Amino acid sequence: MNQQIRNVAFAMPLTNPAFPPGPYRFINREYFIIQYRTDLEALRRIVPEPLELTEPVVNYEFIRMPDSTGFGDYTESGQIIPVSFRGQTGSFVHQMYLNDHPPIAGGRELWGFPKKLAQPKLVVETDTLVGTLDYGSVRIATGTMGYKHRALDTSAEARKLIAPNFLLKIIPHVDGSARICELVRFHLEDVTVKGAWTGPAALDLYSHALAPVAELPVLQVLSAKHVVADLTLGLGTVVHDYLERPAVAQWRGAGSEILTETHAG
Repeated sequence: MNQQIRNVAFAMPLTNPAFPPGPYRFINREYFIIQYRTDLEALRRIVPEPLELTEPVVNYEFIRMPDSTGFGDYTESGQIIPVSFRGQTGSFVHQMYLNDHPPIAGGRELWGFPKKLAQPKLVVETDTLVGTLDYGSVRIATGTMGYKHRALDTSAEARKLIAPNFLLKIIPHVDGSARICELVRFHLEDVTVKGAWTGPAALDLYSHALAPVAELPVLQVLSAKHVVADLTLGLGTVVHDYLERPAVAQWRGAGSEILTETHAG
C-alpha cells in the first residue's frame, strides 16, 4: 500500500489533485509592471538572508493570464523585489494575490509562491491601461499607464524575464512547526516577447490588515511597462535550507581526535 501511494502521489487530494503535473505553458501572458522607489528599512525587514538588496525599489505587477496549462484563465497582482544571491541578480517574490484556486494551490505547494485569494483585474479603459486589486470589497492597489505610448526593445525585455526568481517556501509540520523552510530559485523558460511598451504611470497602494501591500510605500514612480509574452514556468531548485543543521563533530573526549562528522536535518 505504501508503494501504491508513492507511485500515484503528486499533490493533494491524493486521488484528484487540485492541479496537474507540469510543464506549465502560458500563452499571451500580459504584464503591467510599475517600478517604484520605496523605504529602504521597510525592504530590509522583508527580504530574507542570504538574499541581498540591490536598491530600494519594488516592482508592482498586474499579470493577466488568459491561457495557462492546467491553471486556466486568471489574473494576479503583487510585489517583486530586486535582489542578488551570491553575486547573481534576480527578484524576490514578496506577495501575490490571485483569483483562481489551482494556481494558488500549485504555486504554494510546488514552488512556494506567497499566494492568497483576492480579486485583481487588468483592463484597457479607452486610452489607459488599468490594473486594480481588491481584497474582498476593499480596494488595495490601483495602477494606471498611458496605453502603448512608446515601444520597448522586445529582446531586452525577454532577457529580463529569464532572470532568476527567488521564493521562500514554508510548509508546516502537523505540530505547527516548520517542516520545510527553503529558499527556492526558478526561471521562466522558452520566452517569446510579442510586444512591449511604456508610458506615463501612477500607482496608489492602500492599507489592509491581511493584504499589506502599502507597507512598502510608493515614494516615487520610476518607470512602467506593458509586456505580452508566451512562456513556460520552470520548476525550481532549493538553493538554501533554513532548517539544515551545521556539521556536528563527535568527540571521544576533551582533547581527543574527532571521530566522525554527521549532518543532521
